[in-house]
Amino acid sequence: MDATAPATRGPLAPEGFADKARAIETEIGKVIVGQRELVRHTLVGLLANSHVLLEGVPGLGKTMLVRTIADVIDCTFNRIQFTPDLMPADITGTNILIEENGSRIFRFQPGPIFANLVLADEINRATPKTQSSLLEAMQEHQVTVARNRYPLDPPFFVLATQNPLEMEGTYPLPEAQLDRFLLKVMVPFPAEEDLIAIINRTTGTDNPQANHVATAAEIVEMQRLARGVPIAPHITAYAVSVLAATHPDSSRAPAIVRQYVRYGGSPRGAQALVAAGKILALMDGRFNVSTDDIRAAALPALRHRVILNFEGEAEGITTEAVVRTILDEVAPPAVE
Repeated sequence: MDATAPATRGPLAPEGFADKARAIETEIGKVIVGQRELVRHTLVGLLANSHVLLEGVPGLGKTMLVRTIADVIDCTFNRIQFTPDLMPADITGTNILIEENGSRIFRFQPGPIFANLVLADEINRATPKTQSSLLEAMQEHQVTVARNRYPLDPPFFVLATQNPLEMEGTYPLPEAQLDRFLLKVMVPFPAEEDLIAIINRTTGTDNPQANHVATAAEIVEMQRLARGVPIAPHITAYAVSVLAATHPDSSRAPAIVRQYVRYGGSPRGAQALVAAGKILALMDGRFNVSTDDIRAAALPALRHRVILNFEGEAEGITTEAVVRTILDEVAPPAVE
C-alpha cells in the first residue's frame, strides 16, 4: 500500500488508524533521520489529544521535527520562541483599542496560541510567569482574557522543546506545568550512521520535503477512536499499580522509591499510561490494550512526574532508573 494513500476503511477502523499513523510516520521519516521512537512517542501525544515535551541539547532536530509534523498534517501551525522577556499576553493575545464607526472599542487580538499545532520552542528560556500562561490552554483548550473565554479549535497540540536544566539561561518548569504534558521524551544523540545521513542531507543539494497525508479532521477522528479502545479492568489496575509504586508512602513502592523519591506521580500519570497504551495498541493494529503497551508508555509518561528528594539528587539517581525499577518489581497481572 502507498504510504501517502488513504486507508481503504478510513481512520474510523482500527486498521485505518494503523495505516494512517504509519503513513504519517513514513512521511516524517523523509525529513527526520532515524529517531523512530521519538517520532512515535510524539505522534502518540498528538493522537491522545494531549501535549509532549521534548528535551535535548541544541542541534538534535527538535524544532525540525515539529515543523515536519506541521507539514504532514494539514492544520494551522504557530511557533512561539520563548525568551526571558516574553510576556503572557505575547502568547494568549490581548485586547486592543480600535476605532469603529466613530467610536473606540476594545477588540480581542488572538495570540499565537490559537493554532492546531503550537511549537513552544525552548520553553524553559522564559520565566515561570510566562510558562504558566499555557496552563489553561493545555488543560481546558481555552484562553481567558479580561474575563472572556475563547475556545481553541481542535485538534490542539502543544509540542514544547526544552534544553537540559544544566545549560545557561534556563528556568525549571513548574510541576503543574510539567504534569500537563502527557509525555516527556528525551531526544538522544543520533547514531553514527544516522549522523552521516544527516550531514549528507543538510550539506548537499537534496532537500526532502514532507507532504500532507492527514487533515485536522482526520486527527480528531483518530483521537475519538483512541478514546473508545476497550481496556480490561486488570490492565487498568496494573497501570494504577505502577503509578502507586512511584509514591514513597505506598506499600507497593520499591526500596529505591522509599529512599530517593519525594513525590510520586499524580492521577494524570495513570491517565497518561492508559491513553498512550491505547494508541500504541492501535498503532500495532490491535483494538485492545496489553501490559506491554502500559510498560512501553511508562518511561515517557512518568519520568517527569517523579520528583526526587535531596538525597536522590545528591546520589545522582535518575527518574528513569526509578521507573525501570518499578517496572521490574511491580508484577503484571496474572490474567491476560
